[in-house]
Amino acid sequence: MTTAGHRRALGQHFLRDAGIARRIVEIVGLTPRDLCVEVGPGEGALTFLLAERAGRLLALEVDEKLVEGLCARLASLAHVEVRLADARRFDYSTLPALRPSPEGRVVIVGNLPYSVSKPILERLVAARTAVSEMVLTLQKEVAERVAAGPGSKRYGALSVLTQLYCDARLALAIPPGAFRPPPKVDSAVLHLRVLAAPRVPVGDEERFHRLVKAAFSQRRKTLANALAGGLGVSVATARQWLAAAGIDPGRRAETLSLEEFSRLNSFGPLNPDGKMRRFE
Repeated sequence: MTTAGHRRALGQHFLRDAGIARRIVEIVGLTPRDLCVEVGPGEGALTFLLAERAGRLLALEVDEKLVEGLCARLASLAHVEVRLADARRFDYSTLPALRPSPEGRVVIVGNLPYSVSKPILERLVAARTAVSEMVLTLQKEVAERVAAGPGSKRYGALSVLTQLYCDARLALAIPPGAFRPPPKVDSAVLHLRVLAAPRVPVGDEERFHRLVKAAFSQRRKTLANALAGGLGVSVATARQWLAAAGIDPGRRAETLSLEEFSRLNSFGPLNPDGKMRRFE
């Protein structure tokens, strides 16, 4: 597959607007102490601007031809490295050791391909202990889902499981004309700051994730019915569980705050071994 074909298959669009590129770099606020990791540098619209500010820059690109071109253009910059790597599989735990200063941050910057933005985002959040901040260009709808609050139609499992670990805000809207080829949808820059600890107590994190995903698995249903279907318990058990946590079983998942999900998890019908128990 050609470079252009490979990019179309991933849903990748190259940033071409120099003014927007500068604004994105300003959001990042890099210093000489920081390691910047650019995910999907493409043709380098951000790369050279990031290299001017970061103490060290590591660019991860999945397309071999683009890697070759970037390596040739960046060869004179000793603090810049371009690697052929898939951001969905990269080991982010290695990054803190690459910082030019122990006091520096690890900052992820990326124009994520639309078709794989969610798995990349989930992997980055999972690697949060190695990362300080993320500035990610995404399809606007996805960025809005991440930053949405309770009561919003966009609010879902992605919102809860990102905001559990990060402060999230929409930093910049980007029109289709800023890219080549222009996408059919609007884009936005999402700014994530990793928290020192989860926003609310969750206990077993895997169990909490399972609960949240089950709650949103059937959005049109009440919490009692969604949890029953998603976790394999009876509706009666789900109702008892919700009542014990002080949550109306007739509510829907998109109305619950992080604090309520935390409380629900602490009352949940899950034994420490992960198996279901029933309320007596």
